[in-house]
Amino acid sequence: MAARPSFAKRDRERSKKAKADQKRERRFDRDPADDGALPPVGDASEELDAAELLRLVEATQEAFDAEEISFDEYEERKAALLARLTVD
Repeated sequence: MAARPSFAKRDRERSKKAKADQKRERRFDRDPADDGALPPVGDASEELDAAELLRLVEATQEAFDAEEISFDEYEERKAALLARLTVD
């Protein structure tokens, strides 16, 4: 006879399913016009001051925290922005 799953396991599985459902709802509810809401990184020849670069890094971090971009995209954008930051 097979062992029955514990109540704790069942609760964990329900919690995971509820979290996945909420995430799916957020994705469907997102306005398609907002998909490009994250400002572009731009090319290295474009001059941006340190404050603007840090604002772009912050926007990238917020997009990653809100699960709007993947970790790989976050790392690429952050690296590109920080590489353009000059230290005097």
